[in-house]
Amino acid sequence: MDALATARRSAGAIGLVPAGFMLDPATYEHGSSLGFAGTDFYFGGRAGPLGDVDATVVAAALVFFEPATVAAAWERAGAVRPRREAAREFAGCGHRWAEAHLPDGIDYGRLGALAAKVITGASPAGAPLFAAWVAMDEPSSPKALALHRLNILRELRGALHGGAVLAEGLSPFEALSVRTPFMAALFGWGQAMADTEPHEAAWSRAEEGTDRAMARHLAPLGDGERDDLVELCDALTSAGQGA
Repeated sequence: MDALATARRSAGAIGLVPAGFMLDPATYEHGSSLGFAGTDFYFGGRAGPLGDVDATVVAAALVFFEPATVAAAWERAGAVRPRREAAREFAGCGHRWAEAHLPDGIDYGRLGALAAKVITGASPAGAPLFAAWVAMDEPSSPKALALHRLNILRELRGALHGGAVLAEGLSPFEALSVRTPFMAALFGWGQAMADTEPHEAAWSRAEEGTDRAMARHLAPLGDGERDDLVELCDALTSAGQGA
């Protein structure tokens, strides 16, 4: 399988499997036990690997969130725990979620190794959260490690997508309204745009541009390795992870 087809076929698992722990109520129950309110744990944990940076840097890295929403959550989170400590706690939620929710019968060692090869060869240009998560300590369990590395690939693809959206002349709010209008309020924008038709073609071009950009990072894998990556991602989605 060529790199572009691999980018397209793996996108669902890379995007949605790590999101499982981010949407899990248990993650926010743990955050609450640490003193975080609501979704502040998400902002403090996901962006925590950046360290003690200004909120505008976090908003720039997250791309699709309304900046004032990011700033308020980032400041509140910083008053609860040091940035990298919050990141370690957030990552730990992902590792525990993987052990509890990822199905047996999948070669997580192989998935983790393939992800590592992509991560090692990928350029961090324009992908600050990807670079920051690469520097995080990794777990030893195969399931947790595979999830951890899929999350790093998620940050890579997410950054590439943000760049592609902006290159098409779309605002983050316009792109969110096209793709996931039901998330607009959660991302701090309030109600999504009512009429997205003028922006849909540009969003489709941005998605294609994201696939092309991701394909460059998948090119170091051999044909058989790309086949294996897609097969493993398909196994996860068919098992209900990322569906």
